[in-house]
Amino acid sequence: MSVILAEKSKVALDGESLTLEQVVSVARYGAKVELQPAARHKVQKSRDYVDKIIAGNQRVYGITTGFGKFSDVVISKDDAKKLQRNLIMSHATGVGEPLAAEIVRAILLLRANALAKGFSGIRLSTLQTLID
Repeated sequence: MSVILAEKSKVALDGESLTLEQVVSVARYGAKVELQPAARHKVQKSRDYVDKIIAGNQRVYGITTGFGKFSDVVISKDDAKKLQRNLIMSHATGVGEPLAAEIVRAILLLRANALAKGFSGIRLSTLQTLID
């Protein structure tokens, strides 16, 4: 696909076939991104598995336990949301000048593409927020 055509198109994200031209199309030219149904299914299946782990009180690193030296600490269902929020907040920092919008769009697209593979247990709504 040429960049000129990509400028006017939508990028169908499936986690498997993203091209450099599509990245340029989204990053530089604002092409819209849509999550493919097959990817949506894989992401939901993975999330359903995480929910099953949580509901079954299974001990799984980083899902129902802490991280690193706290991997032996079981996290209650009530504290799980707080743990996940704190994890995001602990990584939400940076130094220096903000990145250009084009670079941020490329980074978010690449992250969304990786998550669309369906291996992370992410909620579809979270992935859709990245895509939007």
